[in-house]
Amino acid sequence: MGLSTSILLTIALAPLVGCVLAGFLGKFLGRAGSHGVTILGVAVSCALSFYVLYQLTMGGAAEYNQNIYTWFQIGPFNASVGFMVDRLTALMLVVVSFVSLLVHVYTIGYMADDDGYTRFFSYISLFTFSMFMLVMSNNFMQLFFGWEAVGLVSYLLIGFWYKRPTAIFANLKAFLVNRVGDFGFLLGIAAVLYFLGTLDYATAFAAAPGLAGKALQITANTQWDAATVICICLFVGAMGKSAQVPLHVWLPDSMEGPTPISALIHAATMVTAGIFMVARMSPLFEMSSTALSFVLVIGATTALFTGLIGIVQNDIKRVIAYSTLSQLGYMTVALGVSMYSGAVFHLMTHAFFKALLFLGAGSVIIAMHHEQDMRYMGGLRKYMPVTWITMWVGSLALVAVPFTSGFYSKDAIIEAVGLSHRWGAHYAYFCVMAGALVTGLYTFRQMYLTFHGKERFKVVEPHGHGHHDGHDDHGHHEPGVLAHAPKESPWVVTLPLVLLATPSLLVGFFTVGPTLFGNWFRGAIRVDEANDVLAELGHEFHGAAAMALHGFTQLPFLLVLVAFAVTTYIYLFNPALADRIKSALRPLWTVLDRKYWVDDVYFALFARGSVLLGRGFWKASETALIDGAMVNGSVNLVHRVAATMRRLQSGYLYHYAFAMILGLILLLGGYWLVGSGLAGH
Repeated sequence: MGLSTSILLTIALAPLVGCVLAGFLGKFLGRAGSHGVTILGVAVSCALSFYVLYQLTMGGAAEYNQNIYTWFQIGPFNASVGFMVDRLTALMLVVVSFVSLLVHVYTIGYMADDDGYTRFFSYISLFTFSMFMLVMSNNFMQLFFGWEAVGLVSYLLIGFWYKRPTAIFANLKAFLVNRVGDFGFLLGIAAVLYFLGTLDYATAFAAAPGLAGKALQITANTQWDAATVICICLFVGAMGKSAQVPLHVWLPDSMEGPTPISALIHAATMVTAGIFMVARMSPLFEMSSTALSFVLVIGATTALFTGLIGIVQNDIKRVIAYSTLSQLGYMTVALGVSMYSGAVFHLMTHAFFKALLFLGAGSVIIAMHHEQDMRYMGGLRKYMPVTWITMWVGSLALVAVPFTSGFYSKDAIIEAVGLSHRWGAHYAYFCVMAGALVTGLYTFRQMYLTFHGKERFKVVEPHGHGHHDGHDDHGHHEPGVLAHAPKESPWVVTLPLVLLATPSLLVGFFTVGPTLFGNWFRGAIRVDEANDVLAELGHEFHGAAAMALHGFTQLPFLLVLVAFAVTTYIYLFNPALADRIKSALRPLWTVLDRKYWVDDVYFALFARGSVLLGRGFWKASETALIDGAMVNGSVNLVHRVAATMRRLQSGYLYHYAFAMILGLILLLGGYWLVGSGLAGH
């Protein structure tokens, strides 16, 4: 039995229909109608995605790979709209649609007071459609369309509150940084077309072994291996989308968007696109150990060094944003040691607990009247028990406590890196191991500052008609002063938290065996036998329970215990110690607070450099050529001609008499010359 084309089209197009209805007919549909059609569209996609996953895993359905529509054909090259749906695609569809559905429901509560309510629902449905087109594509052209569409909608969503200068700066930053990555991605696709002669996945992957020995002539004496060029260029695109160092700077700033979109970007959609793409391209990446070492080192650097920045952040959403950067680094490390299925497995588990943490943070922000600074929180657990418990579940999964879903995916990556012999693996092993301690430090610090200890806010009852608490007031109220006591969020906010907490706890236990060690991704992911660290790791796997029990004795968990002990002592029993540590480690704190000055260098070099370059062009073209030569030059010419002509009109009688005599002489002279000429003939 095969998968139906109509079902796959419905999965892809249902969110687009909801987007169009809410976007163009939002005024007629109203708020309830707008969120109704968009949620219905995503719910249909989600239900059908689960059905497709069931058919591929238990229903005996064959993988689907067909072109549905040919856009254009030039000689042997054609650009088509088509779907490749195998187990890798089906898993991504389930994760994207499930998280997106819960974010849609959550948005009803979070954006209740916002003027752009229908516009927001339209945007997030378009975001979901774009991601579906990306993960379902069977060719590089459609992949690029989905890739760019996701980038465009993220630009619209990060700058959703367009009256805030910080939001406009953030969305422009995200857009520009992603263009850098996308340029590399486009070069990679061009290299695929040049060397393999096709844009179709299946044809390109079948021809991939033919890349061996092929090279790209750069100069007379320089040649680059074709597979390495293709893979590194494609990975540069992933570095932009999945925010790997040094193209990571846009992701923390994307917190300027509303919290639901933070959850959607960071958990299930945009940032996971790069990880998915590299996993999909495994037949190409297996052709180049150089490219995989490059991926490994970049991922390891991101995993450790961006996590360290999270320790000094005070904004509740930014802590989780740097956590996302770090976890994306773990996924990239897995890709670098040819553990593609491990990267996708961590992508799945991370999607659940990271969406949970972001939506939980949003619940806190609602209760705190849109205050995001954790220094003005504390003691919220008695006000918000559901948010408190679910965020602890997400936090335990994030730090990889055994038996949580995060443990199975993260621990497997650390173990696999330890077994790898690829160049850069020793450095990567240190980074992912140290990252376990760092993750514990910023995660437990966040939980203690937010929910535990004494309350660091005060409630001041409003006078008169009360206190307006709109989104656009953000940053303009007195920190830590609330109009009324915090309270638990409405059910449309807490229900998604509970529904995300469940897989954050359980999904890893039930899926680790088949996903990592059961050849579940057969056909979708290709790994050379010499690179297969998972097969080596599989000899030590004796079931999910045994793996978790063994995890209690391993170094990553012991490092998490150290982080737990340190943060518990500091933030529950001796809060003043935090300031003393900050003073003692001031140089290190400054380095982390300034984010290694990467933003400053980019701003000075590229932003200011671009401004100076533009100013130079402006002076050369506008001032010198247009204003100077064309406008002012023509004015000066007319002025000089007029000044010369003006001298002929002096007003003196003898000047005119002299001119008349001179004219008469010239006239007579001309007459005489003409007459002489005629006489000569």
